[in-house]
Amino acid sequence: MRFLGAGVRFREMANSPQRHRGFREVTENTFVVTFLCGLLLAGTLTAQTVQQGEALWKQGRYSEANEVFMALSERNPGNAEYHVKLGRLSLDYGYPDQAQVDFDKALAIDKTNAGALLGMAMVSAELYEGKAADLAHKALEADPKLVEAQALLARVALEDNNDNLAAEEAHKALDMDAKNVEAKAVLASLDLLADKKETQWDPHEARGYLTIGHFFFLNRRYDEEIAADRKALELDPSLWPARADLGVSLMRLGRNDEALKELELCYNGGFKNRLVSNTLKLMSTYDRFTTFTTDKTILVLNKKEAELLRPYFQAEMDRNLRDYEAKYKLKLSGPVRVEVYPDHEDFAIRTAGMPGLGALGVTFQRVIAMDSPSGRVPGSFHWAATLRHEMSHVFTLTMTNSHVPRWFTEGIAVHEEGTVSPEWSDRVGPNEIEAIKDHKLLPIDTLDRGFVHPTAPAQVIVSYFQAGKICDFITEKWGWDAILAMLHDYATSVDTPTVIRKELKVEPAEFDKQFMAWLDPQVQKQVQHFSEWREGFKMVNAAVVKKDWDAVLREGPTIRDDYPDYVEGDSMYEALAKAYTAKGNNAAATKELQSYVKNGGRDPETIKSLAKQLIDAGKKEEAAAVLDRINLIFPEDRDMHVLLGGLAMDIGKPQEAIREYHAVLADKPLDPAQAHYDLARAYVGAKQTDKAKDELLAALEIAPGFRPAQKLLLKLSEN
Repeated sequence: MRFLGAGVRFREMANSPQRHRGFREVTENTFVVTFLCGLLLAGTLTAQTVQQGEALWKQGRYSEANEVFMALSERNPGNAEYHVKLGRLSLDYGYPDQAQVDFDKALAIDKTNAGALLGMAMVSAELYEGKAADLAHKALEADPKLVEAQALLARVALEDNNDNLAAEEAHKALDMDAKNVEAKAVLASLDLLADKKETQWDPHEARGYLTIGHFFFLNRRYDEEIAADRKALELDPSLWPARADLGVSLMRLGRNDEALKELELCYNGGFKNRLVSNTLKLMSTYDRFTTFTTDKTILVLNKKEAELLRPYFQAEMDRNLRDYEAKYKLKLSGPVRVEVYPDHEDFAIRTAGMPGLGALGVTFQRVIAMDSPSGRVPGSFHWAATLRHEMSHVFTLTMTNSHVPRWFTEGIAVHEEGTVSPEWSDRVGPNEIEAIKDHKLLPIDTLDRGFVHPTAPAQVIVSYFQAGKICDFITEKWGWDAILAMLHDYATSVDTPTVIRKELKVEPAEFDKQFMAWLDPQVQKQVQHFSEWREGFKMVNAAVVKKDWDAVLREGPTIRDDYPDYVEGDSMYEALAKAYTAKGNNAAATKELQSYVKNGGRDPETIKSLAKQLIDAGKKEEAAAVLDRINLIFPEDRDMHVLLGGLAMDIGKPQEAIREYHAVLADKPLDPAQAHYDLARAYVGAKQTDKAKDELLAALEIAPGFRPAQKLLLKLSEN
């Protein structure tokens, strides 16, 4: 993603999951009253035991098990073990945040409780946080015989693609308990991920196959994940987490009828956690979308914005496919499907279960889901760059049969953004500067860890940047063919150190040194002057608020040049442009805004301001080129389309004017008659008289007395 499944980009969102209603609240609305009444009538409420709760849990009767453990904890508030049971139940039901509350309660009673420490480690692992292994070690210190903690260490190591450590930790768990299902599943996963058809570690247990499915999912091998989930359900049809994972994965691949069946089975069986409920809710809205199909693409857009967005998205999809088929020397076996969500929450549900940060886009084989421009604050993300990023994943995953490590597919995707234009490139941000300054970039052979188990929220962002720069470096020093050779190597299930040695002829540690020697000169100034820049940034923007333009012009250029990549809110380019405008130096203001755009600035209002300055200076072609950038950032700007359409007409590009005036009409203008008339003029310029007449008739149907339309229609009819 701009994410993680195959690529998702996650840049702006925090690392913690959104909070939600815990299942304990939900069950009060669905099961509790009936269950408690039954208990009271049977006279069994006081007979609740741990064994009873565990039996209900094993049967998949989560709500009833929850009530048993809650009743026990209320009667025995000083017993930490009941809180541990509640936490483990919440985890199994899919509510790690509620589980954390329960484990915290247990630790408040007994700070060395091994079960609670293990529970906290499991929560951390569930949320893909970097502290899972440390917490598991603490649990083992509290109870050296706690095999679940040892098995969790194996799981976390394999999630980091550290195969040797994963095997070592799994064997330690089996030394503690030769029948441990989780350890066997980790060892089986190692074999299966290496494409071995059989494994001596087959767990022959439903939950073991659930774990195997997890690793297939994490490695973007969704068909194999689905097969593992089905195998789990053959052994235990009431293993609702497996059925929920199965349903969601089927939905991700566009197999909606199958997905709906599995998710409804979960819901009707009482497994109504957020993953199931939210996914079903999302699927119930699919009738709001419409689908456009070509021989190579499937584009799914919300009906309310489909007419507006389709031309822009289709053009970028077609361009990317042309580029990538040539670059990767690969023809896909089927069309690429792109789903665009105007509601970010719908998109988040569409990608539910993925680790790491919230995404802009995510790829599942040949299926891409992403935010619509309307789902984000204007200028906060570049939808065309995100689409290009995601479509590169389709090719790298296909070439390697999804064996490419996360750092490499993400790095290539980030690299690909910049191949369209330097303005699309990833730029060094404050998080990256701090990481470079503090020497916190990861070695290449452990870079996957920065995506899967970040030690801090910013580490994922930094890892995207680092991976992208690594691919820039490889391409610059060894050439694009080296990238292709590495992809072919990864398809054979070899690891990163082996690939680096084979294709780049250096040891991984030496590669790291060469990479930093290449990167340092590019970021040296920003890193060295970051503290001064930060203070100067505050000072100059305070001067902007006070309209102290002399201070802005005195201090701003130095602050700008200390960190030229910074084009976010209140950038020095914008501050200086305001100051120059206030001083009447329009040429200097225009120059600052041109630098803003050249360095990747994406605020639509700032870009429109530059375009208007260029128009005033008589530079209409430059103004049109500047405005066209907004179509790839935030095309839902009606005024921009009107302005760009007029410029296209003025500079003799009627086809571009047709596109823009179509966008005006699609955006439901306040004056539709004028919009139809403008489109008619564009058709006239393109010598498409019949279409021009149709638009003029549409204008006159809305406003029969619209004189310009009457005159143009009469003129066309006379010819």
